[in-house]
Amino acid sequence: MTARVHIFGIRHHGPGSARALKAALDSLNPDIVLIEGPPDADSLISFIGNEQLQPPVAILVYPPDQPRKGVFYPFAEFSPEWQALRWARAHEVPAKFIDLPQQLQMAAAEEAHEPGVDPLGILSKLAGYDDTEQWWEQQIEQRLQVDDLFAAVLEAMTALRGELGTNDPREQRREAYMRRCIRAALKEGKERIAVVCGAWHAPALVELPKASADDALLKGLPKIKVEATWIPWTHSRLTYRSGYGAGVESPGWYAHLWTAPDRATIRWAVQAAQLLRAEDLDASSANVIDTVRLAETLSAMRDRPQPGLRELREAALSVLCGGDPAALQIVHDQLDVGERIGRVPDDAPAVPLQRDLEARQKTLRLKVTTEIKALDLDLRKEGDRERSKLLHRLLLLRVDWGETQDSYGKSGTFHEMWKLQWQPELALRIVEASVFGQTVEAAAGNAAKQRADEAQALPALAELLDQSIVSELDEAIAHVLLRLQAQAALHAGAVPLMNALLPLARAARYGDVRGTKAERVLPVLEGLFERVLVSLPGALSSLDDAAAAEMLQAVEAVEQSLKLLDKPEWRAEWLRALASVSDGVHGLLRGRFARIRLEAGDLEAEGLQTLARLALSTAVASAQAAAWIEGLLRGGALAVLHQDGVWRALDGWLSSLHEDAFIEALPLVRRAFSTFQAGERHAMADKVKQFDRAAPAAAPDEDLDEARVALVLPVLARILGARSG
Repeated sequence: MTARVHIFGIRHHGPGSARALKAALDSLNPDIVLIEGPPDADSLISFIGNEQLQPPVAILVYPPDQPRKGVFYPFAEFSPEWQALRWARAHEVPAKFIDLPQQLQMAAAEEAHEPGVDPLGILSKLAGYDDTEQWWEQQIEQRLQVDDLFAAVLEAMTALRGELGTNDPREQRREAYMRRCIRAALKEGKERIAVVCGAWHAPALVELPKASADDALLKGLPKIKVEATWIPWTHSRLTYRSGYGAGVESPGWYAHLWTAPDRATIRWAVQAAQLLRAEDLDASSANVIDTVRLAETLSAMRDRPQPGLRELREAALSVLCGGDPAALQIVHDQLDVGERIGRVPDDAPAVPLQRDLEARQKTLRLKVTTEIKALDLDLRKEGDRERSKLLHRLLLLRVDWGETQDSYGKSGTFHEMWKLQWQPELALRIVEASVFGQTVEAAAGNAAKQRADEAQALPALAELLDQSIVSELDEAIAHVLLRLQAQAALHAGAVPLMNALLPLARAARYGDVRGTKAERVLPVLEGLFERVLVSLPGALSSLDDAAAAEMLQAVEAVEQSLKLLDKPEWRAEWLRALASVSDGVHGLLRGRFARIRLEAGDLEAEGLQTLARLALSTAVASAQAAAWIEGLLRGGALAVLHQDGVWRALDGWLSSLHEDAFIEALPLVRRAFSTFQAGERHAMADKVKQFDRAAPAAAPDEDLDEARVALVLPVLARILGARSG
């Protein structure tokens, strides 16, 4: 090895490695720093030192025409690569990335390669540890004396590579390119070259073979165009493997080891107590002291120089958390991992769509944070309406920064509840969405149009129209409406037509809140509704249980639609259609139709009793009769609680069943009543208990077994949950 090249094998995101590397660079004072990383992003190194570039951040390298293939290279404050870049900037020394460029790696991404070796896992097992993180933390990250660290790492990696071998062509090409970069630095006349790379690669860079051997490995590799930018990252995302395949389990703890290595134990315990207090959990100063003492005792018993995260967690579970794992999970999520998010400079490279989004976020005062934030919007206010538009447009672009929530305790149609949480991966989705346009409005509109052209199912198109309306995209609304009308003409099935009504009904009902006139949607709705009425009788015949359940959901969609639209003439047509179908219809649907008509006032008590006697007669299969009961009771008990004729019909049906049919019907009947609250079931059971145990006086020509009836009524009461006694 030439004396002018110094290899520093590090662990990505290791505070011990970072501390040792910083000391080594101060001692060596190199005139160039070569770092394992994507050369495609060399232009981004100039942003190091910018006050707006605050870790955790990541370099995103992506092909503009296929941004989904993008690769992240994360950096934390305690990442050795970050400290190397900071050192080079502070000392005005050139720094370069030397890994195989992503424009070559992505072009060959389809090539199969062996899974990467975990050298630290192997070394930890050899040392008798089953936890790699614990072993590395004890040996390296908590070490304050860093002399000869890199020599020891190089020796260990050399021995491992000698035993395991290196046959992966991809890894061989990466190391060949690193050696090529070292040769280039030597050719430039650099006298002290610092090479910062993953520990596994260090032995391959010590000796430089002939350049022709490396050139042969790199010759003829395909290449694609890529771009690179800085994006904010989070501590929690440092646990994921990306870029150079690095990930750490407890980045928040590593941040403690970096900022306060000699006080990490006390600092961790104090902050853990603060987190628990914020959750209204007891955590006194005495608990903190006892936690630190217990952690120190555990480390001494295990012959370790100072407590690690394992000892701290065990001590905290016993003392601070009172043995409650849920409380310890709070500490793990917020302290051991953490949700700190970085910042990037305003003038860093970015697609126009990203810049437009940032401008909108700033104007609308929507803070980007990884914390979950609730947002209550009043659409009558201009600012809130603009925020709603932005969030809905991002959903059309599949940038799910916000998620709509059900609104409780809010009256009117003007309130909209959101849950916001930013994730770093959304930056890549913004890049992907940039193919649709340079502004959020233009991109969302174009995305809606493309999805409309690709969609075949009517419910999907109706839902897309609803999204376009709440996003206030006029051109997209017109386009989706035309597409919806064209596809409706091709659909003959009743279920797709029925499921398409609800999104359109929401669009017609709530569109005016956003300035979209319902008259644009109502003609389409009316046409679909008429086709539903025509196709319904044929669609109801010969349905099995699964098809009946699917049809029931479609019927519920029509019901909700009619309630939203408040069209009396449409409801009258719907009720007439339900009353006209009976023969060959599944019991579940016939029961639901009866309930709908009853609640609408289209069916009197006598008519319901007649339907009950027919549905529960001995000529009807027990499974179909039980399904009718389930359909009738769907939606609550109040409407049928006082229908004595229905309950007597149910009583008569149960009493007429022979043993096998009763056993078959029992689970179905239980399921029919299972959706009710306990109070409702008790009210029904009390209703049954009030019946005359001997049953109503039988007509002289009837042969009724009164003893058998008396046996059935207690069973029915038991099914309904009647209290004993």
